[in-house]
Amino acid sequence: MKRIKKIFESSLFKVFSLNSVSVVIRVLGGLITSKIIAKFLGPSGLALIGNQRNFLSITDSVSTLGFQNGIIKYVAEFEKNETKLNEVLSTLFFSILGLVLILGTVLFFSADYFSLFFLKNPEHQWVFKVLAFALPWYAGNIIITSVLNGLSKYKQVIKVNIAGNITGVLLSAFLTWQYSIEGALLAITLTPAIMFIFSFLMLKKQLPGFGYIDFSFFNPGVLKNFFSYSLMALVTVVMGALVSLYIRNSIIFQYGENEAGYWEAVNRISTYYLMFVSTLLTVYFFPKLSKAVTNKETQKVFFSYYKTVMPLFGLALIFIFLIKRFIITILLSDEFLPMSELFVWQLTGDFLKACSLILGYEFFAKKMTKAFIITELLSFAILYITATFFIKGFGAQGAVMAHTFTYVIYLLILTFFFRKKIFIY
Repeated sequence: MKRIKKIFESSLFKVFSLNSVSVVIRVLGGLITSKIIAKFLGPSGLALIGNQRNFLSITDSVSTLGFQNGIIKYVAEFEKNETKLNEVLSTLFFSILGLVLILGTVLFFSADYFSLFFLKNPEHQWVFKVLAFALPWYAGNIIITSVLNGLSKYKQVIKVNIAGNITGVLLSAFLTWQYSIEGALLAITLTPAIMFIFSFLMLKKQLPGFGYIDFSFFNPGVLKNFFSYSLMALVTVVMGALVSLYIRNSIIFQYGENEAGYWEAVNRISTYYLMFVSTLLTVYFFPKLSKAVTNKETQKVFFSYYKTVMPLFGLALIFIFLIKRFIITILLSDEFLPMSELFVWQLTGDFLKACSLILGYEFFAKKMTKAFIITELLSFAILYITATFFIKGFGAQGAVMAHTFTYVIYLLILTFFFRKKIFIY
């Protein structure tokens, strides 16, 4: 009884509880949006929306130079050092401001090219012009939430996510319902920018006056500390998005848009339940890994994750598998029922992925740039090769088979690499 009481009173449980509310709201909202897209646009429309999401993930990372995890680390490290904190935040602000202005200009004047490449239709170029103006708010929201994470303001970050997601879901549902594919594309483009309002108001409460942003604090030397994080984040996001685009387009080319829509749908569902794990890692475990100095301290963080998060996650995946047809019918439509055969491979791969995530965050926490990039590129190469091979014979099912195979190898590689931090007696 005392052990149970201790768990319920722990900071992890409190963060997990509030985080669960945030993720549940985000998941429910996303599922409502997916339901509307499935009903009005079908599998082919869902596949097109997937391409746009891949582009936006690349845009998010490039516009902030992939600095998110670096911001969390150095804000946490310099929280008590006002001078250093001023230098970090001011340098980041002015550097990223200049970058987003350049990127926005490129997006605006090259909108027809991006529309043709990602959406296969130059008539959607207006989406990328809207994105060009929304880009500063994208970057601003990402930076602010990273700062709040670095300050260990877990509740504030989660509250921002809750408010932003509710607003974004309402906008997505309305625009998709009213304007079909154009509305859906506009909604997913505007939603991240809207979240800036909530994150800005929350940061203003935590750091009133904004005296820490001043050009006199600009120090180019600060950027050197962030470039390793930039490389790590950009490799993950850009390569991940490009490989996803390749897989989706391969399925479309060989089996048609509907088959690609099934793969996109199971990935969308996967994204929703993985939010519980990824958000907890970002707001709770990553700052702890950053502060861990010895191998024993790092092992303690690893084991805390495996003992508290993974058992619950595993049970959740089993439950999802048992009711998969119900989930498809309720959340999408009967038109998507053929995707039920994809679940066993997707869920298995996602469990292995969740097991590897905590180890992957150690690369960021200890700024192990070369090792991270090598292992990431290796995992993407395995996914690319296996997907190419399996899709030819199994279609969308081949893509999720490749997903599982990739994370079997990736988890083994990380376990071997961090063996001295995992196996301490």
